[in-house]
Amino acid sequence: MSRFPATRMRRLRRSPALRRLVQQARLHPSQLVWPLFFTQSGTRQPVDGMPGVHQHPVSDAADIAQRAVGLGLGGVLVFGIPDRKDEVGSAAYDEDGISQEAVRALRAAASHLVVIADTCLCAYTDHGHCGVIKDGRVHNDATLDLLARTAVSQARAGADIVAPSDMMDGRVAAIRAALDSADLSDTVVMAYSAKYASAFYGPFRSAADSAPQFGDRRGYQMDPANSDEALREIALDVEEGADIIMVKPGLPSLDIIQRAKQRFGVPLAAYQVSGEYSAIILAGEHGVMDSTRAMDESLVALRRAGADVIITYAAAEVAERLIGSASES
Repeated sequence: MSRFPATRMRRLRRSPALRRLVQQARLHPSQLVWPLFFTQSGTRQPVDGMPGVHQHPVSDAADIAQRAVGLGLGGVLVFGIPDRKDEVGSAAYDEDGISQEAVRALRAAASHLVVIADTCLCAYTDHGHCGVIKDGRVHNDATLDLLARTAVSQARAGADIVAPSDMMDGRVAAIRAALDSADLSDTVVMAYSAKYASAFYGPFRSAADSAPQFGDRRGYQMDPANSDEALREIALDVEEGADIIMVKPGLPSLDIIQRAKQRFGVPLAAYQVSGEYSAIILAGEHGVMDSTRAMDESLVALRRAGADVIITYAAAEVAERLIGSASES
């Protein structure tokens, strides 16, 4: 192997054009998914702790869809915030529920936009947990049918992809079977396969009004200390019929993303979650660092680790920058 001075690693870094030429991990708007919160309220409300993020009335859906298409985004991810909750989260699988209503509105406004529906019960239950409570704890098997009903109702509303985020065992198989039985076999399942019980979800729980009213979710979400367990979770989801796997949160899980991509070779999504997003934006607002560069660097790191799809609240703004950069170069 050549040594200095024959080998000079800085040669390929000396100009923007050369750096672009040999860049390995690239961002493109089509890789980005924009998470959205829809509420049955008639007004748009800012989300505390997440600058630039809002709870939207369904009447905003047309403008949002057209913006997403205009930017060439990979898709949008819908979270519904219902006006009623109960112990079994029945509004989640209501054919006229907020998630279903938002999906229909987005689909009507942009027929070619990829619409993803988050499939879970936590925002719809009065206790804030992701499943049915029995004897003070979440009952796995009693939850599966409700998740399957939710996925079918979302697919009927027009969702291209349903995304179970509950971390119940066996939910991918239950959802896949229900979709196929309902003649919805073309609906894609994107499973939150390795979802850690993370402190980085804090701002999201405020945005989605989904914080648990007792206990926590460590009984079904994963321990952040475990990596081999993540690979087992992903393997089971792939075996049960998941078309896309997801790792969440993103930046704290780069090792899992890399291992999963190398081992399974299936489409992989990484979720830059609310706490990651807010930390970067708020640090920028306080002059601690350049939030634009930090955001782009974080997303590139997810791509470098192996993510094919990146879910980020900054999707629209990042896509605008990418388009601007391409037009200037």
